[in-house]
Amino acid sequence: MPKMKTKKAASKRFKVRSGGSIKRAHATKRHILSHRTTKNKRHLRGMVTIHDSDSKSIHRMLPYA
Repeated sequence: MPKMKTKKAASKRFKVRSGGSIKRAHATKRHILSHRTTKNKRHLRGMVTIHDSDSKSIHRMLPYA
């Protein structure tokens, strides 16, 4: 059986933690931030754990993670 391919788009967006949970960055944090408040930008910092309902599909995209 050939190797399974990793979906590169998913590997760039998600990181798998040691316990198996997956973390992701917040959206709307790339550009056009001048109209956003400082409080809003501060809340978008850091990583967030994805919802349980999405984890199965993302684990399928990242077979070796």
